[in-house]
Amino acid sequence: MIAFAIDLILRVLAYRGRTFTFTRIVAMAAAGLLLVQYVLGFGLLSDSGDKPSPIHYVLALAAILTVGAEHMATSQAGNDPKGANRIALRAVAATLALVLAAYFVGQSN
Repeated sequence: MIAFAIDLILRVLAYRGRTFTFTRIVAMAAAGLLLVQYVLGFGLLSDSGDKPSPIHYVLALAAILTVGAEHMATSQAGNDPKGANRIALRAVAATLALVLAAYFVGQSN
């Protein structure tokens, strides 16, 4: 979650005109950490008797779509980098919201 929050801050600053050379690296690191979280989560849940609600899985797996949208937007910036950053900003915000929602649903069980 922290990596996505940092990514969101960088996207907001980039939308306001600042440029960073490491924004893509932060986005890839956040996606990699999310992948590690999936592997750990599925591994731990398969061994335990605790079963979170199905909405936890739906929210967590929906984050894959928003991460993909962010990476797709930034890789196809082309002639409109501001528009690509706007799409990436929205995708990162949606990812952070989905990950937070999945976390809170998981904690409520």
